[in-house]
Amino acid sequence: MNKDVKAFLKTKRKGTQYRPINERVKDYKEVAIKPALEDSYTQASRCMDCGTPFCHWACPIGNYIPELNDLILKKQWERAYQLLSSVNCMPEITGRICPALCESACILGLTEEPVTNRENELAIIEYAFKNNLVDPKIPEKTTGKKIAIIGSGPAGLACADRLSKLGHEVVVYEKDEHPGGILRFGIPDFKLDKQIVDRRINVFRKQGIDFKTNTEVGKDIEIAQIKKDFDAMCLTGGSREPRDVNIPGRDFKGIYFAMDYLMQSNRRVSGIKIHQADLIDAKNKNVVVIGGGDTGCDCVGTANRQGAKGITQIELLPRPSEERPEKFPWPTHPPILKVTSSHEEGCKRDWSISTKRFVGSEHGVSSIDCIRVDENLKEIPGAEFTLKADLILLAIGFIHPEHSKMLKDLEIKFDKRGNVVTDKNYMTNVKGIFSAGDMHKGQSLVCWAINEGKEAADAINTYLR
Repeated sequence: MNKDVKAFLKTKRKGTQYRPINERVKDYKEVAIKPALEDSYTQASRCMDCGTPFCHWACPIGNYIPELNDLILKKQWERAYQLLSSVNCMPEITGRICPALCESACILGLTEEPVTNRENELAIIEYAFKNNLVDPKIPEKTTGKKIAIIGSGPAGLACADRLSKLGHEVVVYEKDEHPGGILRFGIPDFKLDKQIVDRRINVFRKQGIDFKTNTEVGKDIEIAQIKKDFDAMCLTGGSREPRDVNIPGRDFKGIYFAMDYLMQSNRRVSGIKIHQADLIDAKNKNVVVIGGGDTGCDCVGTANRQGAKGITQIELLPRPSEERPEKFPWPTHPPILKVTSSHEEGCKRDWSISTKRFVGSEHGVSSIDCIRVDENLKEIPGAEFTLKADLILLAIGFIHPEHSKMLKDLEIKFDKRGNVVTDKNYMTNVKGIFSAGDMHKGQSLVCWAINEGKEAADAINTYLR
């Protein structure tokens, strides 16, 4: 297909398409519809093939975005897959859940809507899987070196993949029953079907990566044994310590951390039975989600599927602008108002709200006393109000990794935020022990986790050599 150099002037953006709301809220299948090939060709034609591609600059993983769009347009799918997989070991993951920092930096986005880079990336990798182009990259030579990866989230998987391809023997330890970390248990199936995670894990297994699940290092296996059996170790346990609120009524039944709710829901969807006494269910309840980020949005979508009576999502910060704020000029990623597929399914949203106290009885929480705040987060006199709430989900972020027995036994040092300290080569204060992803960087994005996993693997490879 010949490129129309003026296509970006004639063709409008066609972003992610979704299944009908009345259909998708009845199940946990993915809400997004995979892009049709013809749409991918058309959308790829909008790429201006800029001399200085800021999309590439903005992508933490370093995807070759203009080149990928050009290969799609030319229908050279195999070459596109080879180029994409050379820098991103999990494009089917980022193509579904990445916030697409690259699109915020798209030069076309200065005057028009940006190119659909994320959807185009997803089209490439799904074409590759469908046409059997994805195969394990088994190295011709092995080094005889062994590395233990602690944690199987995106950072751990990216690190393991790169080290395996370099010829090292890699074992990934995961304390949960299946590998994937937050990809498996933290993100709902309607955003990321777990068959997609399993499909990639199977590629990693065929590549030679060994996964040890239901194994918590420092508890089920002593850290001294790991240090004895391996030449290096990389800590990629994520940032799982949730931020809490210290207000009256916090101990009432019916108030939970968002991640506990989401992880339990994911297990239920996978067929695991939860004891009735431990069940967190939104059915026929007034649900209030405190926190306006992605985790809070996932709670909204999950509560809708469980049959909530009503859902309200509140946020302490002011309502984001619908346009790029002056404080976040192009090509930065701006904090603009985001309406997700979960919001479209039913949810009342409100901003500039401070939670003062939880109200309830021995039967559990029944309401929340709130007050509106100004742009400086100061309470507005006379702006008090009450929200009904039978189920409250705290989605206000994470403060640092769990300071587990493993980290204490290793005598790992933390920074003032509680994250693992490393040098520029991702090595901790203990020789031969590295750290990457949220455990080291703090709560962040999947694309940053993958990037850190790759860079840590290169540092470990250099260290072992």
